[in-house]
Amino acid sequence: MADPTPLRDVSPRKSETRETLVFFLKLAIVVFVFRSFVFAPFSIPSQSMLPRLYIGDYLFVSKWNYGYSRWSLPWGVPLIPGRILGRDPARGDVVVFRGPPGDDHDVIKRVIGLPGDSVQMRGGQVILNGRAVPKVKIADFTIPLSPNYPGGSECPAEFEDMSAGKPICRYQQFRETLPNGKSYAVLDRGEQINADETGVYNVPAGHVFVMGDNRDDSGDSRFAPPEGMGMVPMERIEGKAVFSFFSTDGSANWVLPWTWFSAARWSRIGEGF
Repeated sequence: MADPTPLRDVSPRKSETRETLVFFLKLAIVVFVFRSFVFAPFSIPSQSMLPRLYIGDYLFVSKWNYGYSRWSLPWGVPLIPGRILGRDPARGDVVVFRGPPGDDHDVIKRVIGLPGDSVQMRGGQVILNGRAVPKVKIADFTIPLSPNYPGGSECPAEFEDMSAGKPICRYQQFRETLPNGKSYAVLDRGEQINADETGVYNVPAGHVFVMGDNRDDSGDSRFAPPEGMGMVPMERIEGKAVFSFFSTDGSANWVLPWTWFSAARWSRIGEGF
């Protein structure tokens, strides 16, 4: 009787390595799908959306609100042609979108005008479809000076102040209310001719007109690229800002874990839009 064919042992090391690689591949696919179609995290690098968003804020953006395009995917991988399941934003929505071609980076602004709308600035006030958007003065906005918001580079000297013995930045603050009832705070640094006095912008089909809430420090739809965004095509919108999940004033040392807690701006965590 012939000897039975011997079984070959599979190297435990090779088996474990293969299982580990398969696990990480599956994990990467899950993360890719979740980030592309459900939620994605973003961080705020500029002050153009003050007072709602500070430099150093981290937020989640929902990806399903306005449909999907290649810009829904990480790095703009061209797997989705055009825009599918498309829906228009509402006026007042805070959206993340891909910047103009040639300057491809993520940008966050507030939607002011929809297709068919006309938008103009007169004396620092938004004129939407020929009617002034109500703008009411409220208490000044203040923000502590910190590594993420230093005097000079972020807060010009004329706006530096002191509060309780600590240096702060102080700006005039107003509340705007759009025709759909959406209300939010905006900042005004005084007369800025190129930003406060404009011609009439007519929003074309398939586009939105966006503005930063920090009206005098925002490269938005009032300005053509490269100074601003111009009209933003719907297919470049990636999602809608939902809530902040972390915020830091920039004073943390990443090799000293206890400073992560002292640098965190806890009151900003969990704020919605």
